Amino acid sequence: MSKAWLHAARQIDGLSIVGLVDLDTERARSRAAEFDLDHAVIGDTLAEVLDQTRPGVVFDVVVPSARSSVAFSALGHGCHLLTEKPLAASMEEARAIVAAARDAGLIHAVVQNRRYLGPIRRIRRLIDSGVIGQPTSINCDFFLGPHFGGFREEMDHVLLLDMAIHTFDAARAMTGLEATRVYCREWNPSNSWFRDGASAVAIFDMVGGAVFAYRGSWCAEGMKTSWEAAWRIVGERGTLTWDGFENINAEVAAGSDRDGLFSHTDAAPIPPVELPDAVGGHLGVMQQFIAAVRGGPPPETIGSDNLKSLAMVFGAIRSAEAGQPVDIEA
Repeated sequence: MSKAWLHAARQIDGLSIVGLVDLDTERARSRAAEFDLDHAVIGDTLAEVLDQTRPGVVFDVVVPSARSSVAFSALGHGCHLLTEKPLAASMEEARAIVAAARDAGLIHAVVQNRRYLGPIRRIRRLIDSGVIGQPTSINCDFFLGPHFGGFREEMDHVLLLDMAIHTFDAARAMTGLEATRVYCREWNPSNSWFRDGASAVAIFDMVGGAVFAYRGSWCAEGMKTSWEAAWRIVGERGTLTWDGFENINAEVAAGSDRDGLFSHTDAAPIPPVELPDAVGGHLGVMQQFIAAVRGGPPPETIGSDNLKSLAMVFGAIRSAEAGQPVDIEA
């Protein structure tokens, strides 16, 4: 993931990469060469590189199990922190990191880069317009078969912990609704090349009575969905669908007229991306974060808000382990 981060970072004026840290320093040197970072300090210990370089910002791209130690080291050195998702490996660690950043007066945010995709911004604008009415059900399918190798194939709850955060956060971003309760069934199919939890189904109760239904798998060969999932959001007066790529459609009931059993419907126009929409994936997140460091408003993916998306992940995991519904505890 460091490649995507560095590609975005070099597009931001006045931002310099002064150090790279990896347990395998040869990997860091290779990445430094790839991005012409000839003067970057290379090391295998974050604290030592921070002592040498004294940066204002740390970008955390480590595996989830290392998130807490990196976060506290960065914050302890007075650095603002932008971190990969998930925010932490547990809710307890996540709350502690958010509290430490708040107490230190530092900006801490999470790379929820899917929020910064044009279709998600357009859907939020459509829902906010009220054209389909208040959402009553949010449905998404996520089916892919990626052969990553590496740490993901050894993780507990791999789909929920490593990927579903994007989808759950997207549901919040598009609808503006928060989850209150979840029932989740998680399993590892017989063909899975992951050690644990490659498939899951979760049903969330959302504020206002809406229901969010998630179906997902990371060992589904063939007929793959987009990485952004395929969505159907049903509102009081109409429905929108998004294929996870660029195809968004919406229809609304045209008054009380019916053609037999069904109401007449009209296509609803999909709003364009407009300023002040923040788009650009990793670049969009990073631009907002750096603007906040330079004195601007807090970034949209600030840690204190991202806790609500992470709580959906850990709520789903707790439900799967308990075999019963649980409350969402942000």
